[in-house]
Formats: sequence, C-alpha cells, structure tokens
Amino acid sequence: MSEARASSTDEAGGRQVRARRAADVLRQRIVAGDYASGMLPDERALGRSLGATRNVVRAALDLLRDEGLVTRRRGIGTLVITRKAGHGLGRLTGLAEELTPYGAVTNEVREARLVAQAPPAVAERLRLPDASAAVYVERLRHLDGSPLSLDSTWLAPDIGRPLLDLDLTGRDLFALIEESAGVRLGGAEITVHAVTAEPDTAHLLGIPDGSALFAIDRLTRLADGRPVDVESLRVRGDRFALHAVLERA
Repeated sequence: MSEARASSTDEAGGRQVRARRAADVLRQRIVAGDYASGMLPDERALGRSLGATRNVVRAALDLLRDEGLVTRRRGIGTLVITRKAGHGLGRLTGLAEELTPYGAVTNEVREARLVAQAPPAVAERLRLPDASAAVYVERLRHLDGSPLSLDSTWLAPDIGRPLLDLDLTGRDLFALIEESAGVRLGGAEITVHAVTAEPDTAHLLGIPDGSALFAIDRLTRLADGRPVDVESLRVRGDRFALHAVLERA
C-alpha cells in the first residue's frame, strides 16, 4: 500500500472512531432528555460542544439516524424521533410505573391462564412442589400506541389465581399482587443482557428480525423472601434505556 493511500485509510479510520465517540455523547444527552424540544443544535454548535469537526458531527448524526434515534431534514435540522424511555434500577417498580412520564402505557393481554403443571425450571425458581400448577401471563406492552416490550410472567398459583379476575390490561402486576394478596413485595434479582429478536418477537414488536433487544430476567420475592414472580421481558433496544445512581462504598 502506498504511503498516501495508507495515510488516507488511517484518516478515515480515525474519523470513524471520533464519530463513534461523538455519537456516544449525543446519545447520552438525548436519553437524559437534554434536548427536550426535540431539536438538536446545528452542526456548528454541536461541533463546538463536542470539540469535533463538522465532518465528524455529520458522521455521528448518521450513526444515530441509522439507530432510529434521530432524523435529519433538509432546511429544518436534526430531530429526535423517539426519546428513549428510561427505567431505573435503584428500586423495585413495575414497568408501567416507570414509563408513565414518557407517555401512555397500555397492555395487550395475549395469554392469562392457570397451567396445570409448571415447567420444572419455573417450579424450581418459585420453590413449588413437583407437578405444581402455576399462573402464566403474557402481555404486549405499548407506549403511546407503539409496541415496546413482550413480557412473560410465571406466578405462584396462590398469588396468580386471583389476578386472573383483575385488570391485567391497565395495571402493573406488582401493584395487583400487593393489593390482592395483602402483602408487600420485598425485592428482586435482575439480570440484563442483550439478545436479537427472533421472528415471532420481532413481528409482535414491529421491528426487523435480528434487531437488538434488552432481555430482562427478574425473580421477585415477597418481603419475607418467598419467590412468587418469575418474569422474562424482551424490550426494544431502540426505545429503551436502563439507568441507575450508584455510590462507591
């Protein structure tokens, strides 16, 4: 490779790195709600705040456009398409409780029934006897009319049965459990990882096959430590962000 060509390649690679870093900063600001008007500053202003050239800013905005976070309109500027909904990890709350500030949350109940025999893995996590029944609830969550997550929940039978007669469309399960059982939830163990959407989930969430999803697996316990709720949430990565405030001990 000639010296001139190598220099050009290095420069392009460096610009890509700088664009990625600039996009990271802009994404953080968008998720934090810094651009409440929905309009980003012009390229010159962004360049000054990012310490980047206009070419780097443009490349960064192209990355965010490809993610579906912004759109660029000639003569208007760069607009935030959808502000990502945030979910805090500092306390135990239902998804709808956390998402209310971002818009109207509705639930499409796809399945809600008593299963005569829970899968062994579920029974083990809920500490149920062998061949015990369990209640299964599957809901498709919408935020302002657009699909956001597919939530699959297994409940201990004594906790879940009464919920089948309650408002699963408009209420969070956590609130329903506490009201119905007359007990308080104590805490939960949460694992968050990334998965790609398989065809059925992608269809339900209105996204292409293979799109990035947050996979949130949660085991929720009563205040006395008894496990009563095993959940698997698949949440659109383009519309959702997790956040927490942590302190170093």
